Amino acid sequence: MTETALEKLTASQALARLSDGRITAVDLVSTCLERIRTRDGDVRAWLALNETAIAEAERLDALPKEKRGRLHGLPVAVKDVFDTVDLPTTHNSPLFKGFRPAADAPAVDLLRLEGAIVLGKTDTTEFAACGNDAATANPHDLARTPGGSSAGSAAAVADFHVPLALSTQTGGSTIRPASFCGIYGMKPSAGLVGREGVKIYSVTFDTVGWYGRSVEDLALLAEVYGIVEPLRETRPVGAPLKIALTFGPYRQKLEAGSVAALETAAQRLRDGGHNVTILDLPNDFEDLDLYHRTILHREGAAAFRSLARRYGTDLHDDFHHRVENREGRTLGDLVRAFDGAARAQVIFDEIASRFDVVIAASAPGIAPLGRKPGDPVFNAFWTLLRVPCVNIPVPMAGIAMPVGVTLTSMRYDDVALLAHAARLAPLLDPKPEME
Repeated sequence: MTETALEKLTASQALARLSDGRITAVDLVSTCLERIRTRDGDVRAWLALNETAIAEAERLDALPKEKRGRLHGLPVAVKDVFDTVDLPTTHNSPLFKGFRPAADAPAVDLLRLEGAIVLGKTDTTEFAACGNDAATANPHDLARTPGGSSAGSAAAVADFHVPLALSTQTGGSTIRPASFCGIYGMKPSAGLVGREGVKIYSVTFDTVGWYGRSVEDLALLAEVYGIVEPLRETRPVGAPLKIALTFGPYRQKLEAGSVAALETAAQRLRDGGHNVTILDLPNDFEDLDLYHRTILHREGAAAFRSLARRYGTDLHDDFHHRVENREGRTLGDLVRAFDGAARAQVIFDEIASRFDVVIAASAPGIAPLGRKPGDPVFNAFWTLLRVPCVNIPVPMAGIAMPVGVTLTSMRYDDVALLAHAARLAPLLDPKPEME
C-alpha cells in the first residue's frame, strides 16, 4: 500500500484521519488552499475563496471530540448559486457582482453545523440556467468542458482542491459534470433536500446535489441532509443484485465512450456475480425530453421575468428567450407535459421496482471541447421522473477522458440506491489499493 497524498483523500478517509489525530483541520485546509494556488490559474474552478478558512480550521481543531460534527474539519466547495453570508453570491452574473446575502442557504448551513468549512464559491453557468458559461476547464484536458452548470464544483473535486462540493441539477447539471470529470455525484430524489436560498430556475426540477470521491462520501452528505429512511429493504449482503441496464430512450445520441462504458459496466457486473438484464424503456419515454423542456422553459419565464424587466438588455438574451416564450409553448402544452410526466413517473417506478438498480448513460460521451455545459438529454428525463441518481466513473483502457454511468431506482429509494452503489462501485471503478 502507498500513502495517499492529503489532498487526494476521500472525505471519508480524511474524517478517519481527523478523528484519530493523524491530521488536523489546519493540515487539510492548508493543503487544499495550496493545491488551489498552484492549479486554479489553469482550472479556474473558483469565483471566491474564504479568507478565514484557516482560522475556522484552528477553531475546529480546538474543539473536544464530543463537540465535533459529522463533517468535522472537511473543506467543501459551494456552487455560486447558494446563498452564503460570508462570501459573495454572484450566480456568475455581472448583475450580481459582489452581492452578499443576509444568511446562508439551509443546505450550506447544515454543512457548517456539522463542522464543514466552506472553502469558497465555485463557477457556474449563469444562474445555473443559460447565458454566460463558466470559465472552468476540465482538469483532465484543459481544452474541454467540465460540464455544467455545476462546472466549478465538479472540477474542484476532480482536481483535488476539495473532497466535497455542493451542486444543483435542473436538467443534468450534477450528473453530467460528474461523468465528464470522473468523480462521484448524487442527485437525490426531488424534494428531499430543501432549496431555500438557492437560485430558482424551475420549481419543479431544481434539486440540490453534491460531489465526492466515493459512494461513502456521497452517503455522508445524504445523512446530513436527513436522507436516512429506507423505502424498501435492500438485498442481503453477498446476494447477487438484480440490475437492469438501459441504452434508451435516446440511444441514437450515444457516442462511443458512453456505449463502451455501458457495455463495460455490464460485463464487470456480470463478472462480479450480479444478474444484469438489458432493459428497453417504453417507446413513449422519448417524449420525456420534450416534456422536460416545456416545463423548464415555462417555469424559467416566471423565474427570470423580474430580472428581464429590471435589467433589460443587460440581462443575457437567453433569459429573455424564456420570458418571451419564443418557442411558443402553450398552456395546453404545459398541461400535457405535466400529465405525461406524472404517468411516466408511475410507469418507471413500477419498472424499477422489479430491480435493485437501473443503470444508464450519464452523458452522451466524453467531455466535448470548449466551455459549453453539454447535452443534458441523458439526464433531464431522470430529473423529470424525480428519481435519485448516482454517477460512478467507469475507467477503461483506450479511453483517456473520464466517462461514467448513472445508477438510479424508484422515487425516494435513495437509501437503498446508495447501499447498492457502494457494493457495485468497486466493480465499476476498480482502483489500486490505497491506505
